[in-house]
Amino acid sequence: MTYDRDDIDLHVELAPQHKRGLRLNNPVMVASGTFGYGTEYAKLIDIQRLGAIVSKGVTLRPRRGNAQHRTVETPAGMLNSIGLQNIGVRAVVREKAPIWAQWTVPVIVNVAGETVEQYAAVAERLDGVPGVAGLEINISCPNVSAGGMEFGRDPSSAASVTRAVKDYTDLPVIVKLTPNVGNVVEIAEAVVEAGADALTLINTLLGLSIDICRRRPSLATATGGLSGPAIKPVALRMVYQVARAVRVPLIGCGGIATSGDALEFIMAGATAVQVGTATFSRPQVALEIVSGLRSFLREQRAVSIGEIVGAALPGAPLRRGAGGSPEQTSTR
Repeated sequence: MTYDRDDIDLHVELAPQHKRGLRLNNPVMVASGTFGYGTEYAKLIDIQRLGAIVSKGVTLRPRRGNAQHRTVETPAGMLNSIGLQNIGVRAVVREKAPIWAQWTVPVIVNVAGETVEQYAAVAERLDGVPGVAGLEINISCPNVSAGGMEFGRDPSSAASVTRAVKDYTDLPVIVKLTPNVGNVVEIAEAVVEAGADALTLINTLLGLSIDICRRRPSLATATGGLSGPAIKPVALRMVYQVARAVRVPLIGCGGIATSGDALEFIMAGATAVQVGTATFSRPQVALEIVSGLRSFLREQRAVSIGEIVGAALPGAPLRRGAGGSPEQTSTR
């Protein structure tokens, strides 16, 4: 068989049980809060080659966000405390959605709120809006004083938000989980039972940096969300755990900067991945990962990305190379 570009099928389905579905041309998405509304990067890269774009968090009313300083570099990552600065759902529907409707790449709107009612209200306003392909419900943001992560720490609260959103939209609903919990599987099971079509794992880890010259925390809010390569092992572990417990598609997120990183998440059970912090220094990184996935599958004589989803989970068959040992293909 000749493995040409078109022989590799990278299509994935994020909402197989939903009447509309959410089919992506490839499994590489860009993460909320790192890609703006997509329009900011449209002049830098060919965004239509992405699997999907997840917008920055959108709330019922506009938010100014937190005070400066909002970001600080850390070893192998960064801390941020943006505070969900955004233009509000009405402006998103009026100004951004008409642009998205002209794109072929699906746009998933990340939804945040301080109460269950606010989540539901945002979902209702986005329902049926051309250009909006799905919703990612953010119950995991560590950088706001109310709502956000608090919902994601309790199974009952997480389920309540999920049910409320499902009641007010016909769009596919993805729930983004926090790593700042004792048992992420318990939260995952609760939101799936409440109707989530897919899950994103994970949001940022809560962290702190000290400015030793000022003798104060580096961020105005003291703590912030840690992202980047530093959190990859934690995110990968949580995807691996949740993949063994639930039967909805998972989206891996946390420290992904190469196709090798993406492959680890996919083999741990993720149907798709999100690239976040890496885009700040390398705007084209998501497209590089798409190419890397295709090259890996070609080298492995696979024809579909689905062949390796969950390949590292217990019970999955071990793929052996020509020499009788597992193939070690470099993707970095």
